Amino acid sequence: MRYDIIPDIHGQADKLKFALDQLGYRQRGATWKHSDPSRMCVFLGDFIDRGPSNKEVISIVRDMMEAGRAVAVMGNHELNAIHFHTRDPENGKYLRARSDKNTKQHQSFLKEFPIGEVNTHSALEWMKTLPLYLELDGFRAVHACWSDGKIASLNACTQNGVLSEEQFIEAGRKDSELFPLVDITTKGPEIDLPEGYAFTDKNGAVRTKVRAKWWAKGNKNWGDIAISVPDLEALPKSEVPVGTPIEFYCEAATPVFFGHYWLDGDPTRQAHNALCLDYSAGTTGPLATYLFESGEENLQLSRIKLFSR
Repeated sequence: MRYDIIPDIHGQADKLKFALDQLGYRQRGATWKHSDPSRMCVFLGDFIDRGPSNKEVISIVRDMMEAGRAVAVMGNHELNAIHFHTRDPENGKYLRARSDKNTKQHQSFLKEFPIGEVNTHSALEWMKTLPLYLELDGFRAVHACWSDGKIASLNACTQNGVLSEEQFIEAGRKDSELFPLVDITTKGPEIDLPEGYAFTDKNGAVRTKVRAKWWAKGNKNWGDIAISVPDLEALPKSEVPVGTPIEFYCEAATPVFFGHYWLDGDPTRQAHNALCLDYSAGTTGPLATYLFESGEENLQLSRIKLFSR
C-alpha cells in the first residue's frame, strides 16, 4: 500500500482539492479516488476552524472515508468542537466554555454550522467516530503526540481509540483519569514555565506553559525542548528542571506522523522516525503531504510535498 498523509486542513478546501489533484486523485461521483487502487489518504485531524470552508472539507474527508479511500484521526479542534457543543450532565455547563476566546476560535465552523442545527449535529456525530490514533501498515498516525504509556491506557479503555459518549464527557472534565490521556494525545505535552515567565503565541494569547518536543530525547534547555514559541528569547536560559514528566519517543519505535505544531520554513524531520507535517495551512502556509511506502523505516524529506494554492 501507498499512503498520502495529510495534516491539519483547517477549513481550507481549495488547498485540499489542489493537493489531491496534484497527487493524482480525481473526483469521481461523490468522492475523490486515485487511479492506483493501492493509494489512499491518511488525515491527521484538525479539519475545521480558521479557514472558510469547513463544510466542504468535512464532506470531502467523510466521502473518502465512506468509500474506503481514506482513514483519519481526531484533532484537538474536533475534540474542542464536541466539547463546545456538549453540556456536562452533572452541572449543565458546556464542557468547553463558550468564552469570547473559544467562540472566536470556533467562529468559522459556527458560520457554516450554527448551534443546534441538524447539519451541525451530524458533523459532530461524525467527529465522534474518529479514533485518537491509528497503527497502520508500518507506521503510526496521531494528531499531536504519541506516548506509548498514554496510548496503552487508551487501548485498554476504548474501542480502538474511539471514545464512547460517556468518555467524551469524562475527557472534558479536568479532574478525570481520562482527561490527561486524551489531552496529551490531541494537544501534546506542556510544561509550566518558571514563575515570572510567559510568551505570546501566534494567536496573540499569553501563555505560561510551553509545548514540549516529545520526539527529541536528550534536550535539556527550555529553548531546545520548546516548540511553537515565536520568540525563544522569552524563555528561561536555564535547563528544564530534573524530573519534569515528559515521555520521549523511542528511537527504535515505528515511524509516527503528526500535525498540530504550526511549523514554517523548509520541511525538516523531527527524528528519523517522527515527522510533523503541519506547516500552517490553516492560515497562510502550505498544505504538506507525505507519501509513505509500506516497509519504509527511515522517513525521507524527499517524500514531502508542499501545496500553497
